Amino acid sequence: MTDFLDPALLNFVYAAMGGALTLLFMWFGCKIFGHIVAFDVQAELARGNQAVGMMIMGIFIGIGIAMGLVVGLGLN
Repeated sequence: MTDFLDPALLNFVYAAMGGALTLLFMWFGCKIFGHIVAFDVQAELARGNQAVGMMIMGIFIGIGIAMGLVVGLGLN
């Protein structure tokens, strides 16, 4: 299948699919985190709780790096 596609187009498709998967896993990770902790994440963020914001930021960065490595290493 890859013989028929231009490598630049194929890399663009891989990057788009990787971006979609990363967003999906970030959303899923945030939902799982919201069910694990004993407080309402959205309410705490609305009140300006910086600690919760930094935890969510850490989740997003960690999942983003992990998915980026998976997608990047899969472009062989």
